Amino acid sequence: MGTGLIKKTSLQLLMLGLVAFGSHWITKMNYQNENNMSNQDIKGRVTGIGGVFFKTADPVKLKQWYAENLGLQTNEYGTLFEIGTPEGNEHKAYMQWSAFSSKSNYFEGDLMINYRVDDMDALLEKLKANGVEVVDTVETYDYGKFVHVRDLEGNKIELWEPVDKVFNQFTEGAVTK
Repeated sequence: MGTGLIKKTSLQLLMLGLVAFGSHWITKMNYQNENNMSNQDIKGRVTGIGGVFFKTADPVKLKQWYAENLGLQTNEYGTLFEIGTPEGNEHKAYMQWSAFSSKSNYFEGDLMINYRVDDMDALLEKLKANGVEVVDTVETYDYGKFVHVRDLEGNKIELWEPVDKVFNQFTEGAVTK
């Protein structure tokens, strides 16, 4: 893997990290201040970034590089970053960072963002009413619901309604702090 690709990927991830950090606080402020409504009154919306997924020629080698050079605590899935939530600091949540093989067909292009949502059914109802393409059906796991949609430019994005209490059980030893 060339130095140029690592620099490009590192810059992309740095920018996404800044977006994720900033979007959490902006989303939290907007979430709580919109029409003076509480968190419980607003359903069917994105509450933050759930994950950043990108493709690379050698995911194992790149994860090793990030572990050795940037201190990420990686495993077979990548790493998790602990993030805040609209519910407050006492509620733990995580953002997934994952390197996929460049041959993966899980998503098109080189990058996919996973957005955390608070009510998948309500959000899908809004999206369908607005003519947004829903790519697949909702898949449900113990740790949350997932579905893919396309944005205005045709980019495939993933929506995730987490069950943080269950997901947190998988985080031991996988969180980069």
